[in-house]
Amino acid sequence: MGKLKKFLIDVRSSLWFLPSLLVLGSVLLALGLIEVDLRLDPALREAYPRFFAVEAEGSRAMLSAVAGSMITVAGVVFSVVIVSLSLASTQYTSRVLRNFMRDRANQAVLGVFLGIFAYCIVVLRTFSAAGAGEEFVPSIAILTGALLSLVGLGFLIFFIHHTAAAVQASEIIASITEETTAAIDKLFPEELGAGDESPGAAGEGVTNGGGWRLVPSTETGYVQTVEVETLLSFAKERGVCIKVARGAGEFAAEGKPIVFVSASREPTPEEVKALNAAFAVGNYRTAEQDPAFGIRQLVDIALKALSPGINDTTTAINCIDYLGFILSRLAPRRLDPRRTRGDDGHRVILKEVSFENYVDEAFNQIRQNAEGNVSVLIRMLGAVREVAANVQDEGRRSILSEHVELILELARRSVPSERDLDQVEEEGETTKEALTAVVVG
Repeated sequence: MGKLKKFLIDVRSSLWFLPSLLVLGSVLLALGLIEVDLRLDPALREAYPRFFAVEAEGSRAMLSAVAGSMITVAGVVFSVVIVSLSLASTQYTSRVLRNFMRDRANQAVLGVFLGIFAYCIVVLRTFSAAGAGEEFVPSIAILTGALLSLVGLGFLIFFIHHTAAAVQASEIIASITEETTAAIDKLFPEELGAGDESPGAAGEGVTNGGGWRLVPSTETGYVQTVEVETLLSFAKERGVCIKVARGAGEFAAEGKPIVFVSASREPTPEEVKALNAAFAVGNYRTAEQDPAFGIRQLVDIALKALSPGINDTTTAINCIDYLGFILSRLAPRRLDPRRTRGDDGHRVILKEVSFENYVDEAFNQIRQNAEGNVSVLIRMLGAVREVAANVQDEGRRSILSEHVELILELARRSVPSERDLDQVEEEGETTKEALTAVVVG
């Protein structure tokens, strides 16, 4: 299952799969319409001459023009996509490139132009076929080709608008946030109960009468997804417990532990292969089971914006706003709602995730690179306050309070203007009051 999951992830982020399907569909459409033309009643051609009575030479010229223009536009579309990838990598971060490659609109536009080209080529070759000494002209296919050329024109207009919008920082940031919050809602659907930060962790010491046996990874790369049901089925079949050593988003090295199995013997090569099959390991991280990767992308964009070469404070502030939204979505959730699956005889113990790690990932590096930037420091305090409005757990409030103190400490050390420093201090006091208000409430 892990291999299949990795293949599906790679296919979704490729520029070839959807265009290939559209080209194949266009070829099949052309062949199907040609067959319809072969069976078309001659009386119908006479009844509707504007639609079906077409002249061979003019039809050839039209389809040739459409085919030539479509392949030219397809080349332009491909060039624009490459330029967009280069711009995104330079202006923001290379980690957003896969978002552009996964963009269904770009894939569909490229596929439409290539598909219309393939359609015209297939239809053109049928002109040479003759029946009863008379040249065959596929009138329905020619009419459809003319309509497809108009469809291509519409897609070209759409592509120009879509590309102009897609390279804007706000669109990129919003897209990353949408993907990250979708992963959060899927992974952590349960609300956090009072004093219940890490439920389901009992039973980690269960070893089923044996010690924990190391199962090495057979691949090197980042864990993209973990198929828990596959691991649980393995545990049930053999009556063992499994402890995951590398969770989604973590780096797995060949020969290093990827899981531990409670057993009295070392796992066989077949068992090692079966356990590794539950993990999709690739060269890059994905947000599907790894919300921290979405946070990482936004942080990287903010860091690039704060760099002296770009100095784009507004983009950094946008990232902070969306990071605050993501953490607000995480704040009331149980981050380990079902970390231990199964019963005492066969368990799967997943990797722990913590609210503190997510908050540190979101704020630490931005704060460290925002020295003296009053606007960014104030907005970070505002983001903490927004998160605090969704926090009821005392431990999580304490984590947010620590970040407030770190931000204020940096401001006192790096902001030279007393008036600016007073603004930061005032925002800090407001944030502290918000955290305290949550406690009282």
